[in-house]
Amino acid sequence: MAGGYSEARQNKPALVSLHTSAGTGNAMGTIVTAFLTKIPLVIVAGQQTREMLIGEPMLANREAATLPRPYIKCPPMGPVYISVPLDDWDVPYTRPVIPRSVSTRFGPDPERLKQFAERIHKAQRPALVLGAEVDKALAWDTAVAVAELLACPVFQAPMCERAVFPETHEQHHGPLPTARGPLAQYLDGFDLVIVIGAEVFRYYPWVAGPVLVDGTELLHITNDPNDAAKALICDSLLSDAGLALNGLHSLLKSLGTSKQLTKHYSHHENVLSKSKQNTSSGSLMTPLEAFSAVAEIRPSDTLLVHETPSSTADLVQAWPSTEPETCFTFASGGLGWNMPAAVGVAVAQKTISSGRLTVLVVGDGSFQYSLQCLYTAVQNQLRLIVLVPVNEEYAVLKEFAVLEETPRVPHLDIPGLDISASARSWGCSTFKALNRDELQRHFRTALTTQGPVVIEFPVDRTLRPLVAQTLSRG
Repeated sequence: MAGGYSEARQNKPALVSLHTSAGTGNAMGTIVTAFLTKIPLVIVAGQQTREMLIGEPMLANREAATLPRPYIKCPPMGPVYISVPLDDWDVPYTRPVIPRSVSTRFGPDPERLKQFAERIHKAQRPALVLGAEVDKALAWDTAVAVAELLACPVFQAPMCERAVFPETHEQHHGPLPTARGPLAQYLDGFDLVIVIGAEVFRYYPWVAGPVLVDGTELLHITNDPNDAAKALICDSLLSDAGLALNGLHSLLKSLGTSKQLTKHYSHHENVLSKSKQNTSSGSLMTPLEAFSAVAEIRPSDTLLVHETPSSTADLVQAWPSTEPETCFTFASGGLGWNMPAAVGVAVAQKTISSGRLTVLVVGDGSFQYSLQCLYTAVQNQLRLIVLVPVNEEYAVLKEFAVLEETPRVPHLDIPGLDISASARSWGCSTFKALNRDELQRHFRTALTTQGPVVIEFPVDRTLRPLVAQTLSRG
């Protein structure tokens, strides 16, 4: 919840309070996600009084900082963890508080950036790959300017937690595959790939192959030294994405870079167009049909949070992002993050009195992980609509089982979950839609309803290839 609040406030630090060792243990999954999504959280965990600690009493936070250590205090930003003994709160602080500030943006090495610009200028078939750092740096306009100067396709980094480029722009060609072999094949034909603001690369699942095919080179710009260090193949440059894009644009213009938009990448057609015929042959809506029905009538300034792994590609197609900082998901794949994150986003909108609607799209399985956060949404009367496509199965794991040639894995069906009853138990208004017209009618009603609303709707259960599914944001 604090993570969503922070992201909706342009990554301002947010404070989290945990209950000693038990709270730390319960929070570990979300600490990992905050680390991977690079969200600045100040996590304060309780501790027993100092005099009691020698005997390790109940709830003592044993070696408090050891458990979360791999995921805290990591540049460029992320969670920090502080364990505070109970009696420390009673000790007065008598020294004056001296305010200070720290700039977290840093520019690129000028000579290295010039070398990058010269290589980009000489490239015959360049491609841009953009990651979440571009959105966090508020650098969409500069990214568009660079892309238009190069007249090259723009791809979204695999499993990216933000939208990073206008998804209706003619040069936007959707997200890259997340499997290594298919990703390398996808970039075959480009002589230079420029990755800005992302890892090289975020892979899942394992499909063997090279990182890049012969004849393709890669330049990498990131503000994360860890991402630069672990990249398997590339020349890297540490920098804020926005400052690097500004510098590249100026250098490329001075070099006379101005390419004509051509069809030299016609074999890389926009992946979002591949499922346009994804319509249901039965009585149930497909996820694409359902998401399209809502997208047609949503307010234009709606904020989207999503956690629906098996149908993310459909959501991206139906609901293209056209403005920065309007679409959020996780970077970890750890289910259960985005429902409370959406509540945090909605809290942020209420705090700043923006009046903007937050919509959460969450699968019926993911819905089960953190549904108690709905109580906070109800108590604060947040402007939040929760859309729950119901397929009564763990579809993405079924697709993974097919990929691994182990189909029919047991216990992946989850029938009998009553989404509406669960939501009502926390005080939410609820609806169930069986077709497109009902879904639009209930969504319009939700727009005028005070407090959070949960709308569930059954969807077609047709499985699709997992690697194809990974051509999607999140």
